[in-house]
Amino acid sequence: MELPPPLRHAVDAALERQPVAELARSAAALSARYRAEVRDGHYHLGDDRAALAYLATRLPATYAAIHSALEMAALALPEFAPETLLDVGAGPGTALWAAADLWPSCADALLIEGSASIRQWGERLSQELTLDVTWRAGDILADAAPDNPLDTVPRDLVTIGYVLDEIAPARRSALIARLWALTAGLLVIVEPGTPAGYARVLAAREQLAAAGAHILAPCPHALPCPVVAPDWCHFSRRVARSRIHRLTKGAEVPWEDEKYAFVAASRVLASAAPAARVLAPPKGGSGRVVLVLCRADGTAGEQTFSRRDGDAYRIARRAAWGDAIG
Repeated sequence: MELPPPLRHAVDAALERQPVAELARSAAALSARYRAEVRDGHYHLGDDRAALAYLATRLPATYAAIHSALEMAALALPEFAPETLLDVGAGPGTALWAAADLWPSCADALLIEGSASIRQWGERLSQELTLDVTWRAGDILADAAPDNPLDTVPRDLVTIGYVLDEIAPARRSALIARLWALTAGLLVIVEPGTPAGYARVLAAREQLAAAGAHILAPCPHALPCPVVAPDWCHFSRRVARSRIHRLTKGAEVPWEDEKYAFVAASRVLASAAPAARVLAPPKGGSGRVVLVLCRADGTAGEQTFSRRDGDAYRIARRAAWGDAIG
């Protein structure tokens, strides 16, 4: 997957005069913060150097992950056509661009981002879009508080991506409750595809299901998650690297794989709910395919398909990690 051409060109223009060595140092520091899931009272993207490093190395990957999560939700609810968007902890507008690509109906967006450095870049980049975009500074928790008068009107689509790790665990539940209250249609939460990221998504899923939300994706059911440690539910999306991306990371291959975990919760039932979801890369052999499936009955595990299974085997042969089956 690549960034949309207008976004890619705008990012390239922002980075073209930046020294690669400086970008590389900032990217390494930023990567270390993300891997350590640092919560020290400071934004990961606290200055312009970190913001530019993010544009060079992380924006393509987070765009791919958020786009993929939204796409899975869209396939489960094909009639959904959001007109309004709220993105909390918006970064440079990653979810905005993904939503605009998937849903041309989206006409009005409110983006909340506390880091002035990345927000300013997001404001510049979003000028390439035709929809009405409002950016607002502010703390994530404060801006989602029930008594905030600017956030009392629910939005069709609400997103929060790669943010929960920056919030103290004791405060996440209140934030998710408020975001669900602000959701008129669909709420999508995306986190890194690590065991810790999955644990945050799982906690949000359980909270939303208990609040009466319909779980659209990736799960084909709203029953307790059947995935048992040391396994965890996550997915992967291959991302094309630009020249500056490769140089900044010191990478040779023109792609990378972004792992992510997510949950999509809706006010209405899925109209195209799958029978199962592929939870791992398929394994093949002579005349057979082995898929790890999460099924609509709340079970998960390997299932082998052979030529004698006919159409089911042909479907399994074409299946990829993350695909809906049936």
